[in-house]
Amino acid sequence: MLFAATEPMLRARASLRQELAGLERRVRQLAQDDPVCRRLMSMPGVGAVVALTYRSAVDDPSRFTSSKKVGPWVGLTPSRNQSGERDISGGITKAGDVNLRRALCQAATVMMHRGRSTWLRTWAVQVARRRGAKRAMVALARRISVILHRIWTDGTTFRSEIEVPQAA
Repeated sequence: MLFAATEPMLRARASLRQELAGLERRVRQLAQDDPVCRRLMSMPGVGAVVALTYRSAVDDPSRFTSSKKVGPWVGLTPSRNQSGERDISGGITKAGDVNLRRALCQAATVMMHRGRSTWLRTWAVQVARRRGAKRAMVALARRISVILHRIWTDGTTFRSEIEVPQAA
C-alpha cells in the first residue's frame, strides 16, 4: 500500500527534476550566447541567472551617468531620515527591482562564502569584521552592481587582482 501511494509521487518528482534540468541548461545557454552576460559572468559569484537578471533589469547601461548610481537604483543604499538636528541612517531603501536586488545579494553571499579569494572578497571580509556579515553582504552587493555596470559599459572582464602602479 505504501508503494502504491508513493510511486506516482516519485515519478512526478523525477519528471519535474528532468524539466528543471532542461530549463537550467537553457538558461546557461542563453547566458553563454550573449557576449554581455559572458563578460558579467567573469566575476566570481555571478552565474547565468544573476547575469541575465542584471542584463534584463538594467537593459540600457547608458541610462546611468555614473556606475555609482546603479546601487541606489536597485535599492541597496541606506535610507536617511533628516530633520533639524536629527540625521538617522536606517536600513536599505528597497527601491527598484526586487529580483535584481535578490540576485545581487545572492551573488554577494556566494562570493563571501564560496568564492575564490579576490581583492573584492578581501574588502568584504574586512567590512564584515567592522560592521557585521549582513551589512557586508549588502555593501558587497552594491559594489557588485557598480562593477557589473562598469564591465558592461567598458566591454572589459573582471580582474581578480588589482594592478598597483609602480613608482618610477
